[in-house]
Amino acid sequence: MFAMGKVRMSSTTSKSSKATKKGMGEVHGGFVVWQKKPELWCVEMVVASGTKMSAGSDGKVAWRQTPWQQQAHASRGLPRPIRRCVQGLDPKSTADLFSSAASVGEEAVDGVDCFVLRVDAEPSALHARSGADVEVIRHALWGYFSQRTGLLVRLEDSHLLRIPRPADAASASMYWETTMASTIGDYRPVDGINIAHAGRTVVSVSPFTRAAGAVDEADADVDARRKRPCTCMEETWSIEEVEFNIAGLSTECFLPPRDLVLSDSKDQPRHNKEQGDKAAKGARDGDGGCGIRAAVPRKPLVPV
Repeated sequence: MFAMGKVRMSSTTSKSSKATKKGMGEVHGGFVVWQKKPELWCVEMVVASGTKMSAGSDGKVAWRQTPWQQQAHASRGLPRPIRRCVQGLDPKSTADLFSSAASVGEEAVDGVDCFVLRVDAEPSALHARSGADVEVIRHALWGYFSQRTGLLVRLEDSHLLRIPRPADAASASMYWETTMASTIGDYRPVDGINIAHAGRTVVSVSPFTRAAGAVDEADADVDARRKRPCTCMEETWSIEEVEFNIAGLSTECFLPPRDLVLSDSKDQPRHNKEQGDKAAKGARDGDGGCGIRAAVPRKPLVPV
């Protein structure tokens, strides 16, 4: 699949959810997306100032490259589908993402009656995406699907991180909560498939401190959440061109940059050791390791 579109982004910071402190203005740009499979994709975005950002996945590792990073960096954990495709560009990716979701009720979104599905990242996936400097506590996703058409009209995301402190530190733990809310619409048929051609996403990032074990109580306190400092980013996007079954789109098109820096995931050292042990065993058995069946990772449920 190939898709090309335009994007408009803006951001604001505030001392609380009601008191805006300052705005950062608007930035306009364009993006292109290439996808062969849900875990095989590449996206590039260029804004008006000429700044270019890119990300991708070759099915084994997901990576990102930005101007403020001298080298491309690998994301922690197993590769996940790209959010842009889940937001109405690739119905199969959306269906796979919510294949094991739980129904949590019904709700009207902009006058459209929807059924709501929720999916949570498994503990093993959270552990793989954690590292020595950050712990992923939870990652949940909600999909709002039209009861009449079955199409996705809203996507919500909640991501909670904890920054570890030394055991003897007197200060409380530092947490970062990221929430995303996307409205999706303007569905048009492309080769007989309904594809969303427009949408809007609002992202809020808020830090807060809590004593160990008090995070759930803090999340339940709506007033406390409103008083947190918050950085909000808004993205409005539109799709100008979509094509399927692109000729010549091979796996080589999704290879990561040569200067890729691997992540320091908690599971990375153990994974490397296990692979080394298996290769050594294969060599001792006289098959050079070729007789060992490669491990097939479980598909992560939450997109990047």
